[in-house]
Amino acid sequence: MLELAAHGPSPEHEWHRPLIPGESYELGRDPRLPLCVPWDERVSRKHARLRVANGHLLVERLPQAANPIFYGGRAVDECGVKPGEHFVIGETSFRLSEAAGDDPSPGPLPVEELTFDRQELRNIRFSDADKRIEVLTRLPEVIWGARTETELHERLVDMILTGVEHAEAVAIVQTDEHDAVRVLHWDRRRATAGAFRPSARLVNDALAKRRRSVLHVWETHFAARVDYTAVAGFDWAYCSPVLEQPGSTWGVYVAGSLGAPLPDGRIPATEGTQLRADVKFTEFVCEIVSTVRRLNDLERQRAGFRQFFAPPILSALGDDFDSRLLEPRECDVTVMFCDLRGFSQQAEEAADDLTGLLERVSRALGVMTHWILHYGGVTGDFQGDAALAFWGWPFHSDESPINACRAALAIRRSFAEAQERPDHPLRNFRMGIGIAHGRAVAGKIGTSEQVKVTVFGPVVNLASRLEGMTKQLRVPIALDAAAAEIVRGRMSADEGRVRKLARVLPYGMETALDVHELLGPAAENPELTDEHLRRYEEGVEHFIAGRWGEAYRSLHDMPAGDQAQDFLAPIIAQHNRTAPPDWDGTVRLPGK
Repeated sequence: MLELAAHGPSPEHEWHRPLIPGESYELGRDPRLPLCVPWDERVSRKHARLRVANGHLLVERLPQAANPIFYGGRAVDECGVKPGEHFVIGETSFRLSEAAGDDPSPGPLPVEELTFDRQELRNIRFSDADKRIEVLTRLPEVIWGARTETELHERLVDMILTGVEHAEAVAIVQTDEHDAVRVLHWDRRRATAGAFRPSARLVNDALAKRRRSVLHVWETHFAARVDYTAVAGFDWAYCSPVLEQPGSTWGVYVAGSLGAPLPDGRIPATEGTQLRADVKFTEFVCEIVSTVRRLNDLERQRAGFRQFFAPPILSALGDDFDSRLLEPRECDVTVMFCDLRGFSQQAEEAADDLTGLLERVSRALGVMTHWILHYGGVTGDFQGDAALAFWGWPFHSDESPINACRAALAIRRSFAEAQERPDHPLRNFRMGIGIAHGRAVAGKIGTSEQVKVTVFGPVVNLASRLEGMTKQLRVPIALDAAAAEIVRGRMSADEGRVRKLARVLPYGMETALDVHELLGPAAENPELTDEHLRRYEEGVEHFIAGRWGEAYRSLHDMPAGDQAQDFLAPIIAQHNRTAPPDWDGTVRLPGK
């Protein structure tokens, strides 16, 4: 692995960056760049593009760069830099070196190896507690102020170098599934001392095998061998993992020197106590970083889920829920499609104020989403001016159809209330809702580029078709037979009522279905009594059986304001109240 070191006009203007073969990097003063040089005004915001290829670093000056790149004493627009060479921009020198962090660490085993558990580290006392606490007070700024992973690594390395007085070098290290070690960032107390290579054996031992802090101590004459473990001048090193989640494989690697040969091959008591305190400090930092980052990840995750899941579902999932719960699986669901009425007309009228129309549509979709989440549903998708929601996933509930109907009635009620206020932004909007119950696949569904929490299956198409039928059937909420049967038996009459509307064959479908209407309680519509509903369903059964005269009389008993009768009554009147000879009880709808 290659490494690029930047050296500015003063000691604090330095950094080291590992470079991955085949990757490209941009260098400049822009803080969002992976190779940022904020201290040098002669470096443009985006100055050069760097690419690692065949053990070299290809450097190319970007067109917007104001100042040249100097390589070999000459101004160039591009150059190939070998390990050990450097190039200069402004007052900053960039030196390329080899820094392999994935070598297998040849050589003998450490003369002493110590592992630490948390209880043991708790019992260790700091001799310089005031200084350590002062350093730790910077930790919140280190974590929250880092805008990128690279910046976090830089800040952590600087902090450990400040807090661990005897550390000569610190690195942020990572392992992969093949136990290969990558150095994400490193720095030394003395920049002129050269690069250093963390021990792959120690890193894997701490991060992959034991997942706890591990300390290695080597004999000085072994540490002096450049090809062994660290580099000359280091005779101890430890690695502490940052345990963010299962499988996390990054941590902090700290190395230094005892300054004298080991007596009897063992760490002297004084130095041993100091090293243990250093390990405790480093592990404490790692533990705080881990906790804060896990909380950040959890909050981001929960913030993303809030738009899909109701608070009770989020609470049931818990903080450490198994993400496999979100994987797609087949289950019983109740699906709702809710669509705005009057949108096309309003779009034409608002051609000069599309932003205002968008705000109104967003507010209407917000009403739908509010009641869907309020009654424990999952928002699956938004399709223009329509919302898809479903119940029964990720947890099964016998209340799913009931809660879907409660949400539908609450949405209808909200839009009805808006019609009563002349100045309400939703006044001219109406809505149609279709609800169906059955088997479907629900969960995270999509492609490698885009994933949605949604539902898939024939029941989804059926709910969509029912929503479309509300226009023809002249009702706001339509149910399929499965949902209607559950609601009839379990929903209180004080919450809602159901009546059968007709048996229809939707356009493009081969199977007829019974369609039902969901209505509010009698208190909301006193004109339409329970007796009216009984008479209406009686008329529907006469209609299906071909007794159209009786059907007409039953439907004629409905109050004038009930528009549902306007679907069957014209059909009966057109045939002089006599069913056709080939009548099979099904009304064939002419279109969607």
